[in-house]
Amino acid sequence: MNLVGKPLPPFTLQDDRGEMVTPGTLAGAWTVLYAYPKDNTSGCTAEACGFRDAWARVQAAGARVYGVSRDSVKSHQGFIAKQELPFRLLSDPEAALLKPLGAFGKKVMCGRECEGIIRATFLVDPGGVIRHVWPKVSVKGHVDEVLAVLEKLKAS
Repeated sequence: MNLVGKPLPPFTLQDDRGEMVTPGTLAGAWTVLYAYPKDNTSGCTAEACGFRDAWARVQAAGARVYGVSRDSVKSHQGFIAKQELPFRLLSDPEAALLKPLGAFGKKVMCGRECEGIIRATFLVDPGGVIRHVWPKVSVKGHVDEVLAVLEKLKAS
């Protein structure tokens, strides 16, 4: 499924502050929306901390970051506090946004097929249009890739 050039699907999700977030909330700035399987797991912590550690670069690029998983608002609050994350996390327990983005479905974990969140990242322009997709993210070096593509897209 090629989402590049298409608007974000409609959604209303609660963030870690209890505020409702919609595509309209994201309008007006470049947004990095990354889907991750679970708070407080090693790969997901490494990914979140990658964005945290590059926060000055993210802000200099004029972008916002939102992580999205099926975890609860309470879980997100604890994860943010523990890792000192400077960005918002969205709770999508029903995979209402994850499914239309192709970030939820069959995957192989520990050699067994299961259904769950597929680690993916979406770069969304200020008009709410998806401009780049990383459908299967490898955490190492990912934040640098995202920022490089963001700078390239902003320059064109």
